[in-house]
Amino acid sequence: MQAPESLLIRLRQTADGQTGRRLVLLLSQLGDFDSMEYAQALVPVLPRLRDAGISLLAIAIGDEAGAERFCAFTGFPSTALEVVPDAQLHRSLGLYAGLRTPGGPWPGLLLMCAGLGSPGTLAEVLRGYVGDRRAAQRFTDDAVIDTGVLPAFPASLFQRAGGSGFQRPFELATLRLRNMNEVLRHWRTYVPDDAFITQRGGTFLIDSDDSLLYCHRDRGILGFSETMHEPLAFLEPWLSQA
Repeated sequence: MQAPESLLIRLRQTADGQTGRRLVLLLSQLGDFDSMEYAQALVPVLPRLRDAGISLLAIAIGDEAGAERFCAFTGFPSTALEVVPDAQLHRSLGLYAGLRTPGGPWPGLLLMCAGLGSPGTLAEVLRGYVGDRRAAQRFTDDAVIDTGVLPAFPASLFQRAGGSGFQRPFELATLRLRNMNEVLRHWRTYVPDDAFITQRGGTFLIDSDDSLLYCHRDRGILGFSETMHEPLAFLEPWLSQA
């Protein structure tokens, strides 16, 4: 199956006219939970992507000021991030626009956070609090965590909640709290237009002949992967070839 034509047209318009195997992320707003968390998951595997010959491009809704702050906060490479002012490209790819309500985007977003029109969201929020032995540890034990909301504390405290070597209770929730604080403190930088706050994203892995190797269209908030406990599991068959 060939990758969507509208996406291929966009890729041909990029500065380097990317060819070869390409991982393309359609992120939602730069200030979205999913965008932040997805970028943070990808940063550690950037060398493996490079070694596997997979180029990376993320396209997010926002502007250049937001992109600059997003990359500084997450560590995501600015050369791999492009911004668009609206959801036109997202809609052309059949990505979920989110729950539509008569009161505009904010009521829709709040209802989605409560799980309406956003399957899996509540379960994923709960996973952040109770921990997950299938998932990797989020903070090294020698780290000092500053969420901007709570007093800074050593990550070794998570050991008391269950040990180490896996995602401990409250560990992912702490990461999300830090992300949320960053976004709320700089809301208009990350989200210049509220009209698209319910828009969801998608993932497309495209081969050198423009065929589609993998596709995931987000169905709700905190649903940027089919396997949220291991969000990059879909990449392993191609990374292992390197």
